[in-house]
Amino acid sequence: MPRVVEEPPPSRPAYFWWLLANVVAACFAVVSWVVCLHIFQHPESPRNYEILRKLKRLPELKQYKDLDAPTANSYTPKDLYKKFNGFDDTLLARLNPALLRNYLTNFQKPLLLSYVEGSYRVETVRPLKENDFFSPGFVVRGRAMVKPDEFTPTAPYPVIIEYLFPTADRAAFSWFKPDDMLTVTKAQNCAVVLHVSKVDAQDEQGKMEKILCVTVVPIVYGNYQVGEGRSFSLDAPGYFKPGATFPLFKATAADAPVKKP
Repeated sequence: MPRVVEEPPPSRPAYFWWLLANVVAACFAVVSWVVCLHIFQHPESPRNYEILRKLKRLPELKQYKDLDAPTANSYTPKDLYKKFNGFDDTLLARLNPALLRNYLTNFQKPLLLSYVEGSYRVETVRPLKENDFFSPGFVVRGRAMVKPDEFTPTAPYPVIIEYLFPTADRAAFSWFKPDDMLTVTKAQNCAVVLHVSKVDAQDEQGKMEKILCVTVVPIVYGNYQVGEGRSFSLDAPGYFKPGATFPLFKATAADAPVKKP
């Protein structure tokens, strides 16, 4: 009986391994490029920001002058309410990272850039701590005060701001007292919207309701005038903590009922 000899499996051609190695290398290059691009384009992510810090490639804030600040609309308290109050939690979760990214990247895509204006009654002040978005500095919380019409005195409006002041002057925060008026204009220091949220406050019937809270930060630095004869220097922050909690104050003053617009 003749012996049956099985034929060996055909060997792969030499170019197969060369092609496989090139495919693997190309995939690795594409993945690396996508990951690197994501890290550099999204510094608002705490993990990405930390990687950039270790690589010494953190984005550096541009110190704008009055005349070269990015062009954008200015919003009064009524405008802010109209623009942002309809945002639900899902929309805010998409909006706030984009606002933070725009700020950290010097508004390379200024579509969401918004300046804040208006009169705000100071409610409370505190220094910025190490676990805040940046330090040193302090934050002033103020309630918007709006005239319903030309014959009616100003009244609390359902908008508050948290104004972040980046400064090394540790005594300056004591110059802002509760019930003082904080006037915000674009020409002053170009305060931009950094974060939008909603906090608890009392309405006219004493019931708790959600009102708009807007965290703002100046992008034009230099002297900031407080009243007559007092000023302090605003300096561009050098390091941030993108994972910091916003808003910095969780609730508004309980003794300041809000009139609905």
